[in-house]
Amino acid sequence: MLTKRIIPCLDIKENRVVKGIRFVGLKDAGDPVEVAKIYDQQQADELVFLDITASFENRRILIDLVEEIAKNIFMPFTVGGGIRDLNDIRDLLNAGADKVSINTIAVKCPDLISDAAQKFGSQCIVVAIDAKRRYPVSPLASYPVKEVTNNKQINNRQTGKQANRQTGEWQVYINGGRTATELDALEWVKKAAELGAGEILLTSMDYDGTKDGYDLALTRAVVERVNIPVIASGGAGKLEHFYDVFTKAGAHACLAASIFHYQEYSVRQVKEYLKEKGVCVRL
Repeated sequence: MLTKRIIPCLDIKENRVVKGIRFVGLKDAGDPVEVAKIYDQQQADELVFLDITASFENRRILIDLVEEIAKNIFMPFTVGGGIRDLNDIRDLLNAGADKVSINTIAVKCPDLISDAAQKFGSQCIVVAIDAKRRYPVSPLASYPVKEVTNNKQINNRQTGKQANRQTGEWQVYINGGRTATELDALEWVKKAAELGAGEILLTSMDYDGTKDGYDLALTRAVVERVNIPVIASGGAGKLEHFYDVFTKAGAHACLAASIFHYQEYSVRQVKEYLKEKGVCVRL
């Protein structure tokens, strides 16, 4: 049985860790180096660093900060934000990153995925996908949906808030969630995998920061379409949410921020809970 991974995420803006809800309302969550050290001490499986305004501001990633964090941690380190070409990827790997995460540039220049995979190896190329429902469900409307139950999708009809938890069509956003594209998330994930991505970092913009749980339907739909690991992101608020996305949606790893940054749970607590529930984790 493959070990499931728990991955804290550092969203970086102006050299500080920040966190918001659905990509807005960002609040300060600490010094990146000090926060990274805490997660290293808690034996997180990996750490993700995302410079969330680099692409939108058309600037290079904060490479000095990447170097400083890399010096202070002893776990796999994924870095993304503002990557434009192979030289940027090389610079980040030389700065101490084990993997790079590409989102905006991957959409604009898909060939970079295959070029990077050939040059540096698929194992260190992560394609990040920020996905949002294309057609929000009206709180008052009845809407045909599919829900994930016991690892199977079944047809159902829901209304209101429950309907918002169901599958539908998702579109891809870039520039830190600021710019909508016409890409269908499920088609894009298939193409990214075919081009050589070694892993998918999937963030539900609808659930991000809400603490309502991961988007099980979106995650399951993506997992079913690719043969590479999928990291679920967006919505972790309770221990049960990790268990659900692993067992009901088939995620290979879980990324979380708020519940770790604000010390609601430690990485260790999450892993101990999962182990008790029969999920294979590294302790």
